[in-house]
Amino acid sequence: MLQIYSKALYSTWVYYAPERILFDAGEGVSLTMSNKIYAIRYIFLTHGHIDHISGLWTIVNTRNNSMGDREKPLTVYYPKGNTAIEDWINFIKQANNDLRFEFNHIPVSAGEKVFLRQAGNFARYVVPFKVKHTSQDMSLGYSIIETRRRLKEEYRNLPEKEISELSKKLGSNNITEFYEKKILTISGDTFGIDPENARDSEILLHECTFLRSSDRKMNAHASLEEVLDIAKSAEVKKLILYHISSRYSGKIDRYLKNIKEANNFDIHYVDPEVVFTI
Repeated sequence: MLQIYSKALYSTWVYYAPERILFDAGEGVSLTMSNKIYAIRYIFLTHGHIDHISGLWTIVNTRNNSMGDREKPLTVYYPKGNTAIEDWINFIKQANNDLRFEFNHIPVSAGEKVFLRQAGNFARYVVPFKVKHTSQDMSLGYSIIETRRRLKEEYRNLPEKEISELSKKLGSNNITEFYEKKILTISGDTFGIDPENARDSEILLHECTFLRSSDRKMNAHASLEEVLDIAKSAEVKKLILYHISSRYSGKIDRYLKNIKEANNFDIHYVDPEVVFTI
């Protein structure tokens, strides 16, 4: 479902296969994903730092010049007002002025819904939210959300047989309700997100540049201690730590040794030296 590479300062990208979404496009993404880059439908960029956007040029160039399928459009969403990303996209378009596929780039703001699927009452969409990174770079995190149906609260503790009888008598639409469920929340680079932005998310993918708070010199990235507090407060089911500094290579298990048992959610991490798949 997820393929992730993230090494702080060097390259970060996250591929969410079910919706063919690439979050960020760091260096080497095309080399690693190879022909899978033709499957990408959407790219959501969190901010304009080069380790998160440099691979976009290779994706566009490869899709334009290879023998792969050029009928599939590619749409890039990015934080509205981020001039670094806009300048980079304009450069890519100038360098590939004979594009043979549809290439769209759309600025988005916090709270907008970018729909991926809609069918009847079902919908799946991406919602951006503001994060705190650097004052010079407009930055966003993203959540993938879908509408689901559940029993109304007054019926949830009833025996299954009684629920079945009520469904026949009242109709399933009258004893159920729609609600929004976060499938995945991705922080991007940030000094810790607001837990409400990840509330009840099935998976929280949060940057964790520093495994020790004392190693952090500026408030532009998150530390392990605060990320654990965010995940606990947000009541997520699974936490994946990424964007870990290479200073901890080979030592991450040592830092996490007693943490996994002390929390009621699954904890995984993206080793800075390898591609992580889950």
